[in-house]
This record gives sequence, C-alpha cells and structure tokens, in this order.
Amino acid sequence: MDIDQAITLTQDRLAKEGGTMGDLLGHFRNRISPILIGGPEWERVLECARQHPIAMGAHPFGFELPLHQPAPAADFGVSLASGTRAAAVFEDRAKADRTDETARSIARIFRQMDTDNSPLRHIVGRKLMLEYDIGSSRDDEPPHPAIFLRPGERPIVGANNQVNDVATVVDALVSCVGWERNETELKKVERVYQALPEDTRMDSFGVFPSRSRAVRLAVMGFKAEKELCSYLRDTGWPGQLSAVQSVVSRFKERANVVRSGVNIDVREGGLGPTLGLTLIVKQRYTKDSRYWLDGLTDWDPFLEALSREDLVVPAKLKALAGWVSKPTTLFAKSGNYVMLRGIHHIKLVIAENQLRGAKAYVFMVLSGAVAF
Repeated sequence: MDIDQAITLTQDRLAKEGGTMGDLLGHFRNRISPILIGGPEWERVLECARQHPIAMGAHPFGFELPLHQPAPAADFGVSLASGTRAAAVFEDRAKADRTDETARSIARIFRQMDTDNSPLRHIVGRKLMLEYDIGSSRDDEPPHPAIFLRPGERPIVGANNQVNDVATVVDALVSCVGWERNETELKKVERVYQALPEDTRMDSFGVFPSRSRAVRLAVMGFKAEKELCSYLRDTGWPGQLSAVQSVVSRFKERANVVRSGVNIDVREGGLGPTLGLTLIVKQRYTKDSRYWLDGLTDWDPFLEALSREDLVVPAKLKALAGWVSKPTTLFAKSGNYVMLRGIHHIKLVIAENQLRGAKAYVFMVLSGAVAF
C-alpha cells in the first residue's frame, strides 16, 4: 500500500469516529506537557481545531512552540489535500458562506490544482499547509491562517532555471488570498531564487493574510557557513552577516549540523530584516517512506547545544525532549491506529542582529494502515 492509499484509508476510518480535529486532539491532552501548552492556551487550540473535520488527522498536524517565551502558548498547524473528503468540507463552506475567507482561499487554490494538466499541481502536488497564529495572536478569534505550499512533486532547486515554477507558486498563493499580483514583489522573489547555488532548494512558499504583506520563503540545503552568508549577501538581506556567522559557528561547535537553511520574508520594498535560521541535524527527504520517523536520541545533541543559549526557557527545553516517542498504538471504535510524534525542525530567529528567538516545530501523524 502506497502512502496515498494509506492516507485515504486513514481518512475513511477517522470519518467513522465522527467529530472534528478538536475532538481528536482532546484525546491527546495527557500526552502534551502543560509547560509547552497551558490549560487556557490548549482551549484556544481546541477552539481552532473544532473548525476542521476529523479526517484531517490523516495528514501531519502539530504545533509551533516558542522556546524563548515563558508563556505556555502554541500556534497550530494542519495539512490538507485537494480531492479528499476534508477538502470537500471547505469547498462547501466557501459556497455557503462568502464571508469565510479561509474556506474561500482553500477553494481557490484547490481549483488551480484540480484543473486539467495543472502547472501548479505538477510542482506542489495536491497538498497545502495551514498555520494558525493562536499563541501569538491577541484576538479572541483565530486569524486567517497562513498558507504554505511545498514543491514536493517537482523540486525547485538552485541553478536549474526554474523561474517559471517560482512564479507559478507565488501567483497561486497571492491570488488565493485575494491579493493583486505585484510585479515588483515577484521580481524580488525570483531574485532570491536565482541567487541559489547548486544543491539547494526552495523548500516552501507561504503567505500570511493576517500580517503585513510578504511572501515567506524557506530556502534549504546550504552546506557551509560561507555559502549561506554569500547567498544572503547576494539577495540583499539587510541584516548583519556577522550575526548569522556567530550563531552558526557556535552551534556547529556544539552539534553535528549537516545542512542549514533560512526563512526570508520578501516584500515589495525588499527583504525583511528578520531571519529564520534552521540548522539541520537530520536530513529529511519528502519521498522517503520513513520521513516522519525520528530516532529517540536524534535531537539530543542539538537540544543540548540549544540549552547553552540564555534566551531559551530550560523547563520548555526539558519538556520538548520528551516529545519524541516510539510509535504508539491507539485503540478506537473504528480500529487501531499508530501515532508518531517528533520534532520536524527548530528555527532560530535573528532580529535586530541578535538571536532573539527559538521555535520548535513538532508534529503528530496518525495512520490506520500501518502496524509496528
């Protein structure tokens, strides 16, 4: 059984359980440390998750955990694919309620994916990711989520003349949230791509409709500190390269960093000064059948390196170390499921030419089609 068949089977079985993603998450409260997500904060996550059908639990979902802030808050992320029963829920909402901007954005981008011989689908497939600023938002209602696309079907790699692919993905994201096409912005995104060296890639593209307009780019695969800094210089990033060099150097001294990447916000007026820095201790390849399977100690050296940074909350780091677990069998009325939990990546935030933040991106994956 291939992964798509396994996901479809899991979706069908979850649908028999009934309810929403909020109901599903409710079963996992005792598995999530209150140090990472507190009681009131958990209720906000559940409130958001109740807007999503339970079948979305067949795709990866998880949390963004700020390790530099004492407050036990989290943002919430889910995945969704066109042509699925979960996608149909949002498409029906878009037709029934023209004020539901989230549903309308999802419906717009799925229409682009589902057209015959879709250029977008050839690049990113049928999947998108939603990220809700719950912990970082002061509003009672969760904002319009950020929308991300990953070029998993046809990777966009450096020095490969894929400017048209870049434009296709950016145009899809911009149009799905109702923004007008901005040629200046697009040219700056293309410049960021064209500066990429060989053996690097555009890992994801995203937009945040509830924030100031920008296109968020995740660029991955840099082998050396010098290569990364040269790239940032070529793109016109306005921050001080010495700040990046300082962070990368000290983490390389403490842990085996195999690759690195950056998150950049591209605006009409240029690149934003805040930089997300991802130091990879485990290479992940989307097509690998064991993509979501972490060894129990894979992250220990990096967490130890992170503990030596004064800005990190020690109790949160200790709780995070317990997130990675062995595959766990869950029992439900529709049958047994296997749950995987792990750390996807940790992002270091450089702002005002200093290391100002550290965020862990943790995931959960459910499958009703595998056994361990």
